[in-house]
Amino acid sequence: MITHINGKLVELNPAYAVIECNGVGYMLNISLNTYSKIGESESCKLYTHLAVKEDSHTLYGFYEVLERKIFRMLISVSGVGASTARVILSSMQSAEIRDAIVNEDVALIKSVKGIGIKTAQRIILDLKDKMLKAFDDIEISIKSGNRNREEALSALEVLGFPMKAVHKLIDKLLEKDPLVEVEELVKQALKQL
Repeated sequence: MITHINGKLVELNPAYAVIECNGVGYMLNISLNTYSKIGESESCKLYTHLAVKEDSHTLYGFYEVLERKIFRMLISVSGVGASTARVILSSMQSAEIRDAIVNEDVALIKSVKGIGIKTAQRIILDLKDKMLKAFDDIEISIKSGNRNREEALSALEVLGFPMKAVHKLIDKLLEKDPLVEVEELVKQALKQL
């Protein structure tokens, strides 16, 4: 198993990176998050996952170990392949995905292009316990009990605001005042959107 590749960055685009290591060029499929973190550096180290199929061997590259860990968990879910997992990792930060699964935030996972409600629910069902065990050393704030949060998110979704931006904003507002009423929460969010 190839765990990481460290070498000269030969080619970089949003879909893949080519890293030359000891005269061999390795093409690694990457997420948009990894692409943005690599930047303009000449040398590069990416953590890898090798997907072996009957007709291909495909290398996936990740800037952080956390991103690779989330990727491996996602592809363990029935119906979620490597390309779908890469789209999820391109749409959200690794910690954001982890928190969405632990908090059972179906709406946030469903907001990823190509993910339907059944797939989002399956991801949460299959991975919540695994994530709680795998990340027991990381503090994860479980927000699922906050009814005001859910109602405010639902109201803003009905008004047509993009879910990714709304989730971050509502969580930020709740950090300031966790006991704020739904109406006030929606008003504050509308002022900032």
